[in-house]
Amino acid sequence: MTTTTASTPAVPDDDEPNRSDRSDRTADAGGAGDEFDRDVLPTPPGATAALLRSLLAPMKARVAVTTLLLLLQQAVVQAGPLLVAYAIDSAVPAFRDHRHGPLFAVAAGYLLCALASGGLQFAFIETSARVSQDVLLDLRGRIFRHAQALSVDFHERYTSGRLISRSTTDVESLRELLNEGLQELVTVILSFVYISAMLLWLDLGLGAVAVVSFLPLYLLIRLYRRRAGRVYRARSTAIAAVIVKFVETMNGIRPVRAFRREAVNDAEFAVLNARHERTNGDSLLEMARYVTGSRLVANTAVAAIVLWGAHRVASGSLALGVLAAAVLYLRRLYDPIDRLGMFLNSYHSAAASLEKIAGLLAQTPSVPEPDRPRELPAPKGGIPGREVVFDGVSFGYRTGGEVLPRFDLTLPAGQTVAVVGSTGAGKSTLAKLLARFYDPSAGRVLLDGVDLRELPTPELRRGVVMVTQEAFLFSGTVADNIAIGRPEATREEIEQAAKAIGAHEFITALPDGYDTDVRKRGGRISAGQRQLVAFARALLADPAVLILDEATSSLDVPGERAVQRAMATVLRGRTAVVIAHRLSTVEIADRVLVMEHGRIVEDGRPEELIAGSGRFADLHKAWRDSLA
Repeated sequence: MTTTTASTPAVPDDDEPNRSDRSDRTADAGGAGDEFDRDVLPTPPGATAALLRSLLAPMKARVAVTTLLLLLQQAVVQAGPLLVAYAIDSAVPAFRDHRHGPLFAVAAGYLLCALASGGLQFAFIETSARVSQDVLLDLRGRIFRHAQALSVDFHERYTSGRLISRSTTDVESLRELLNEGLQELVTVILSFVYISAMLLWLDLGLGAVAVVSFLPLYLLIRLYRRRAGRVYRARSTAIAAVIVKFVETMNGIRPVRAFRREAVNDAEFAVLNARHERTNGDSLLEMARYVTGSRLVANTAVAAIVLWGAHRVASGSLALGVLAAAVLYLRRLYDPIDRLGMFLNSYHSAAASLEKIAGLLAQTPSVPEPDRPRELPAPKGGIPGREVVFDGVSFGYRTGGEVLPRFDLTLPAGQTVAVVGSTGAGKSTLAKLLARFYDPSAGRVLLDGVDLRELPTPELRRGVVMVTQEAFLFSGTVADNIAIGRPEATREEIEQAAKAIGAHEFITALPDGYDTDVRKRGGRISAGQRQLVAFARALLADPAVLILDEATSSLDVPGERAVQRAMATVLRGRTAVVIAHRLSTVEIADRVLVMEHGRIVEDGRPEELIAGSGRFADLHKAWRDSLA
């Protein structure tokens, strides 16, 4: 018999991740959405800027082209008021003297500027749109790939609704900034530079007043940035909370309807929706304050310059055309200030979103890829199974105490081992360590002498396959779902796997047979049928080690018997770990481990333990009595 040496009380392993997930979702969903305010993924310093640089780095040439196009477009646009000044002060008097050439030249020049401006604007929009779409394509792909690469413990504490929020609403915020906001920012900056230079060149006094009038606008922009940053971070968090609640409710619609939780969910969603409305209203209010203040400053400055300029025109110290050009330039200088507010609006929304995305992408898997990967040696003894060794292993979840105290265990190649025990005994945790969903806190898990941490993921997944209690099927055909572990498998191989597991008969009875679309989560077929498809999937993957984590619990008695008969063939020669609540599953095992509080308290052949007086004998007697 194998025993453990530590005496640390265990945390129920079957419940621990679920409890963590429930607490996370409770904070997300209820009126106490405080968990969202803390945003469980802190963003490392500099991560946001580094992410933006990495997104734009492959597009430096195209970014340079878009910048050049905008520079040329603004230069052409800003030539307009100069032509107006020339027309008023020179071309119109010449026209009165019957010299029509200057006025025609001004008209032709203005038309050419308009055409050139339109052409450059079109080229800029097309080029910048391609850049922004490529950036967003890259970013969405990064989020999806990174979310898949993160370890199971991350997904047990970070809800799918948040991931959806990161890849949809947050990416959409960045799209608005790239498509519209950056153009507004560059336009404002170029306008300020061009117009300030032109005003100073046309008339030093008017130019100096215009430049000085920009100071209160600059202070107003700084105040808006500081206030809006806080508002948009809160708005992004509130949107994520709404999405999480919605996704959670739709995913759990059956228990919602079964337990009549519609009214409770409505109340909880109303709280989150009201928070979203409030934060969205706060952002609009900040925008209104900025626009009102900027227009007040701009109109006051224009009025003052017009009055002073008119006085100078009347006194003869300033040409009327110069004053007209100055007013046109001032309007072109101040009008973009409103659009700058729209940019700041997009910027703060995108900055808050990009910060959250950067925080997600900064997460590292708790089960990392090896620095120096190794391959498994060739199987020994002519059988596909592998020897499994737990060498001084202990483990605890991040939210609880130690689940598995230090223990040692060896599973010979080709042996089928059943693990039984009460809920929380550590059965599923043992299976998850073997599947390397987690790494042990101490010790090693070895597969034919190779530490699992030294195996690259593809090699590990070819060696170890796990069939869980909940058989998850993806949208697509039955054949596609069976072939997930071996996408290159032929239809004949898929059907052979289904026949071996006893699933062929019900599959062929479906409307389109193996080509039947199982729809969302396999909802078109029963739970037992989904489990049979999952078994066929595992068989087709042809693993050396097969883990069955209560994998027959959703089957009825006839279905369970059929699977057990098939498993006798499927498991022959493989190393198998069968986590079982139903003791009928134990009948196929060569060996039984009884676990309590993270320890192996009994270890032996099923018939030996049944004949004894230990824990398994009591469990087996109680099970037999329940069948009477």
